[in-house]
Amino acid sequence: MSRHILDSAKIHPAIQEGVANNNLDIVLEVQQAIANNKIVVVGMAQNPAPKKTRKTLDAMAVEYAYLEYGSYFSLWYRRNALKMWTGWPSFPMIFVEGVLIGGNSDLNALIESGEFAEMLGQ
Repeated sequence: MSRHILDSAKIHPAIQEGVANNNLDIVLEVQQAIANNKIVVVGMAQNPAPKKTRKTLDAMAVEYAYLEYGSYFSLWYRRNALKMWTGWPSFPMIFVEGVLIGGNSDLNALIESGEFAEMLGQ
């Protein structure tokens, strides 16, 4: 699978650094969490889907790291950096062993199929 992104040759040199570093700190923070944790959930306040994900993982007694960035009313521009980095359009963003598995419904599908337990080596 290849993702369609604007080729860097098509970005004027005067803005390339700005494009490359736009909200880079939030991406690096998530990458660090992914490197240090088996499961990472990235969410936002007031959104019920990340809450459902956390409730599901808590009920399964599965350890995870949770990162929360703003709400519907704040930090949307910073969350956009994560959406552009992953290509995933919504929250939560759930990573298992460094792999983006999608959101809450995707997690539930993996649990139901047994693949989630396999991913965790259970």
